[in-house]
Amino acid sequence: MRKKQLFQHKMLSEIHQQPTALSKTWDETWIEASQIAHKNASNVRMIYFTGSGTSYHACIAANYAVSSATDYSSSTLPASEFSSWTGRTRHQSGTLLIAISQSGESRDITDAATSARRSKMQVLAVTNNARSKLAKLADFSITSQAGKEEAVTATKSFTATLMATYEFLTALAKREELASDLRRIPSLVDETLRICEDKCRMLASKFRDREFFFLLGSGSNYATALEGALKLKESCNVYAEGFATREFLHGPMQLVDRRTPILILQRDSSEEISELAERFKRLGAPTIIVGPHTSGIEGDAIETAGDVEEMFQPLTYVIPLQLFAYYSSISRGLNPDRPSKLKKVVR
Repeated sequence: MRKKQLFQHKMLSEIHQQPTALSKTWDETWIEASQIAHKNASNVRMIYFTGSGTSYHACIAANYAVSSATDYSSSTLPASEFSSWTGRTRHQSGTLLIAISQSGESRDITDAATSARRSKMQVLAVTNNARSKLAKLADFSITSQAGKEEAVTATKSFTATLMATYEFLTALAKREELASDLRRIPSLVDETLRICEDKCRMLASKFRDREFFFLLGSGSNYATALEGALKLKESCNVYAEGFATREFLHGPMQLVDRRTPILILQRDSSEEISELAERFKRLGAPTIIVGPHTSGIEGDAIETAGDVEEMFQPLTYVIPLQLFAYYSSISRGLNPDRPSKLKKVVR
């Protein structure tokens, strides 16, 4: 990990704290997460995930991991909608709700956990606050080790709670090779920070006058695209939307023109991404490719660390999106730590 630096804003400081937060989360929660997983493996048939905002995006990424690594059925619902969609079904024994929340205090997440308990679900809380209301409501809890997060624009709490959730799911899957892959993530996040920050700063300045952004991702990085768009909305007060890559072609494509920069999260080095980028460029849209296989790509690209297990890619791919949002905010003369209409905890 790199030497301690001084930063102008809490958001940038917390972005750079992520390698340490992830490493500490692994060191201090792996055994606990494994014990909870082993205790529940034979009892679980169905897994729900729920969260709000950034935590909801972590839920989507975690849901993808369940589908990739286990035989469990799973589904993700926003915390504010959880009871409406599941409340009529009683006695859901064998169902586990994984509730993710940085604070563990927001009304929507505690209401979802309460509804789940009434339906006889087991509840696992993944929070950054061991003393939170959510942790107390849950049957089990895992506390990520991000430390206090002061910027309203969540960064390190997203990656740390997702890391803790991945630990539980990896243990549930009983796949040692995935545990080895996950253990490498802090160093890969550190590498991504090192190789992409200057480019993110430059591109943020280049597009500081744009008010519309689209972010496209597939597989696990559909969740990353959603999270990157949220960071732009929160910190820059711009219109930004995340889409599943090919789903974007079914309608939203109509909005593409020179005013709409598009960030494409590269799932692999396939020709499809290059062809899609060329299609957008012909329509006049500035296009940025994000991923580890950017050498040889014409135009703008942001490099991430390579050799990351696909289901864990949100932990590295989100880094350049966080940095792009941060530098976009300050290039517009805004304070990314304190969006004027938002609060850290939604009551």
